[in-house]
Amino acid sequence: MPYAVIAHYRCAPEDAGLIRATLLEVREHTLAEPANIAYVVHADPDDPASFTLYEQYTGKAGFEAHTRTPHFTEHVLGTVRPLLTERTVSFLDVL
Repeated sequence: MPYAVIAHYRCAPEDAGLIRATLLEVREHTLAEPANIAYVVHADPDDPASFTLYEQYTGKAGFEAHTRTPHFTEHVLGTVRPLLTERTVSFLDVL
C-alpha cells in the first residue's frame, strides 16, 4: 500500500534560503530512490520561512529506507532539522 508523509516546517527568516536550497537538493536525490513516488516541496508565498513537504513511497518500508540514505542523514538530519523552529509530520496510508 502506498505510504505518504506530509511535513510542515518553519524556520527563522534568516535560515529560509538555506532550508529552501537544502530541501530542493534532497528532492533531487529522493526522486531517484526506487521506492519514491513523489517528493514535492511547497513554499508559503505569504511566509517564506514556512515549508510543506509531500512525500509518497511504494510502502512504509520505502520511507524507512529513505531515512537511512546518506542524503537524508546529511541534509535533513544535519542541516534542516537543527534550524527548524516548528516541525509537524503526518504519516499516512494512501487509499
